Amino acid sequence: MSVSMKDLDPAFRGSGQKDGLEIWRIENFKPVPIPASSHGKFFMGDSYIVLKTTALKNGSLRHDIHYWIGKDTTQDEAGTAAILTVELDAALGGRAVQYREIQGNETEKFLSYFRPCIMPQPGGVASGFKHVEVNAQDHETRLYVCHGKHVVHVKEVPFARSSLNHDDIFILDTESKIFQFNGSNSSIQERAKALEVVQYIKDTFHEGKCDIASVEDGRMMADAEAGEFWGFFGGFAPLPRRAPAEGNEKHEETAFKLLCFDQGKLDPVNYESLAHELLETNKCYFLDCGAELYVWMGRNTSLQERKGASEAAEKLLSDSNRTKTHIIKMIEGFETVTFKSKFKEWPQTPDLKLSSEDGRGKVAALLKRQGLNVKGLMKAAPAKEEPQSYIDCTGNLQVWRVNDKDKALLSSSDQSKFYTGDCYIFQYMYPGDDKEECLIGTWFGKKSVEEDRITAVSLASKMVESTKFQAVQARLYEGKEPVQFFVIFQSLQVFKGGLSSGYKKFIAENGIDDDSYSEEGLALFRVQGSGPENMQAIQVEPVASSLNSSYCYILHDGNTVFTWTGNLTTALDQELMERQLDVIKPNTQSRSQKEGSETDQFWSLLGGKSEYSSQKMVRELESDPHLFSCILSKGNLKVKEIHHFTQDDLMTEDVFILDCHTSIFVWVGQQVDVKVRLQALDVGEKFVVLDFLMENLARETPIFTVTEGSEPPFFTRFFSWDSAKSLMHGNSYQRKLAIVKGGGAPALDKPKRRTPVYSGRSTTQDKSQRSRSMSFSPERVRVRGRSPAFTALAANFESSSNRNLSTPPPVVKKLYPKSLTPDSSNTSSKSSAITALAGSLDRRTQTPTPESVKDGSESEKAKQEEDAKDSAATMTNRVESLTINEDAKENEPEDDEGLPIYPYERLKTTAADPVTEIDVTRRETYLSSAEFKEKFGMTKEAFSKLPKWKQNRLKIALQLF
Repeated sequence: MSVSMKDLDPAFRGSGQKDGLEIWRIENFKPVPIPASSHGKFFMGDSYIVLKTTALKNGSLRHDIHYWIGKDTTQDEAGTAAILTVELDAALGGRAVQYREIQGNETEKFLSYFRPCIMPQPGGVASGFKHVEVNAQDHETRLYVCHGKHVVHVKEVPFARSSLNHDDIFILDTESKIFQFNGSNSSIQERAKALEVVQYIKDTFHEGKCDIASVEDGRMMADAEAGEFWGFFGGFAPLPRRAPAEGNEKHEETAFKLLCFDQGKLDPVNYESLAHELLETNKCYFLDCGAELYVWMGRNTSLQERKGASEAAEKLLSDSNRTKTHIIKMIEGFETVTFKSKFKEWPQTPDLKLSSEDGRGKVAALLKRQGLNVKGLMKAAPAKEEPQSYIDCTGNLQVWRVNDKDKALLSSSDQSKFYTGDCYIFQYMYPGDDKEECLIGTWFGKKSVEEDRITAVSLASKMVESTKFQAVQARLYEGKEPVQFFVIFQSLQVFKGGLSSGYKKFIAENGIDDDSYSEEGLALFRVQGSGPENMQAIQVEPVASSLNSSYCYILHDGNTVFTWTGNLTTALDQELMERQLDVIKPNTQSRSQKEGSETDQFWSLLGGKSEYSSQKMVRELESDPHLFSCILSKGNLKVKEIHHFTQDDLMTEDVFILDCHTSIFVWVGQQVDVKVRLQALDVGEKFVVLDFLMENLARETPIFTVTEGSEPPFFTRFFSWDSAKSLMHGNSYQRKLAIVKGGGAPALDKPKRRTPVYSGRSTTQDKSQRSRSMSFSPERVRVRGRSPAFTALAANFESSSNRNLSTPPPVVKKLYPKSLTPDSSNTSSKSSAITALAGSLDRRTQTPTPESVKDGSESEKAKQEEDAKDSAATMTNRVESLTINEDAKENEPEDDEGLPIYPYERLKTTAADPVTEIDVTRRETYLSSAEFKEKFGMTKEAFSKLPKWKQNRLKIALQLF
């Protein structure tokens, strides 16, 4: 089948070659382009063709073609629209999915192009009617009914009391005021979405100049707005129960019917199991699912056969009076996910999503051999960019290893050394807007045991719950880590074996040799990464086949150390190898080996020469994101895709999943029940297993759970994000009503997010914002970026006599001085260091400081001066509290606020005998006044006046958060 643009109607030529929307109206059986200014305006007497072209991240173009049939259009125009749609698809290469849209029963995908709604007007070309612009002086009162939680179907109904009911939402459009009537059985989400229609009517038909009122079903005349509303209907009267609407088609759950269209005949296909093998490439098939009729066209069918199948589908529904059934047409190889999911199995086909020039050329050649026009395949080449982390890399990191149903805190020198047989929990605190952001995650080694994994998730979930779900939770597997994980750790080493008792028990019971890493043994490491802020050394099997020409390696056998440089490596790769060598084998002489000139001793350690790869391992690319609403009922997960989503689709009462293939985000609204919040990670795991997009999601795909109001930048980047919306109070309807009545988004007095120090090698990144030096000198020691407070703290902890203070200390164990776990270094000046820390934190609060804090700043300053003499002693206690002490004390009497008093050792998060039945988010309030002042260095009153971020930082340091 050969169709090119020059054989098409001139109106279609050049279409579908760039991202956007193109619309044609059928006039005298010809397509006539509609200007962009008129997109979304439809007339009931006309038929339209709508082409949506989407430029995907992989460089290809996706086409969706819709033909919209107005309720007053002629049968001939409707048929013309259907036939022209087939021709347009063929000219675009046969890759488009075609949808029939009937007025009043449009697909959600179609309506998503014209948010918040479409409101077809009377008239049309064929009928001779001309649309008359509404004049404000000649306003006609109209009543509309609205349906839909995510997109809104709007239909005009007779302006009469009998049109109202308890189940739906109605909009009464009068000359000076727009009323929204909320049926008592309507959902909050539907009410919120209907308000977007109210705003649209106000802007479109009232030039933005009219009042808006909301009326609740059952509200009596005592309410002024309700009284005014009912006055238009002759006064209030109870509404009867709604009778079933006429014309509603019920699609019962029946077995799917498969029909074969061949040589103009339509014959049923008998089958025991709906299998892909039933579809022959030289025929067309109908899959009748009741609410949808799918038309599948084999790749080897002709244009005339496809046109015939399209006409037969229209006739099939017309003869059975199924006017509401959607017709969805597709070509072999470009089936929709919903169509493929109807079959018992759908085989994996060659990926026709074009990811490179070579891939596009191969697919173009394939389609060209089959007689298709391939012009669009070579458009929109993808941009090659380094992945960005979208997370501030100057925060504080804590890491625990899971061991024997508990977690053990690692020292700063060990927190970047993971074992593939163990599980780890990490907590990363970093600056956000006006508060500290928190990321709590679990990392599962490839050979870790299931018992440790369950323990890790349980402990991490309790940590998230203790923050009132304000922390983002991550579930990560070795080998599938997202870039955020790597830039948090910056330098990571992954060793073979494990140290946990669970792993030791497992290998002992199964007779497996313990191959855990030993500094004195034989080990080979592959070095990888994108820069000093993102580099890893992964231990691999010490054999020649583990080598790869695209990487650098470190090989050691005790103190015999070799470095191996592949021929395809860069200067950066070699620099990263030198840096990792500083960690794995510091102060040890190494012998350099270049690929092709290795010594016999090198090969001997690897057991002799053998073939190895030269292809660089390519991590999966992030795909275009998809948003789903989720309902978890009795263990079953039901999802529904939200097309062309925006931030406003995230309803505070619901749970949503954002799928970008390389990561899964589970977003939980503030109004969601606590029991459902606790299941957020389970929702993500079920989504991964079920693989709703049939994209071969790996079980190890990273999962993040995000709570409304605490969205991290690496989530909000998928939206045009307005943080003020997520900080509003009330349910979705109350928030939207406040915006609509207020005339715009709420303006909250809130500091702007400071410029984040994102890691990554962006060409636009200011060097001064990077977390650490990007110098490639192997002698220069790399350290995590420091805030001013911790710079002051570290300067007092470290000895200044052995080095130049302008450079970081040349000690590997000090690689991350901002860890909250202090090493056993010089602590003689801890008190003065903490004083400097507190002073630095105080200086930070000066911009911008809430009035309540400003009022107390002078008295607090005086108090600090008064306590200056003993501040060193009190601050020493605060530093010492960073270690985990598990001694218990006796309970104390109540304080002057009426709360019970408990000793500090029992209130810590790591207490051996923890206090129960307290508010775990306010542990500090249960300290006596004397012990509170001893630990915090200030009174409870002074502490309460500090900003939240500073309170949290002090609580974290004292193990009270």
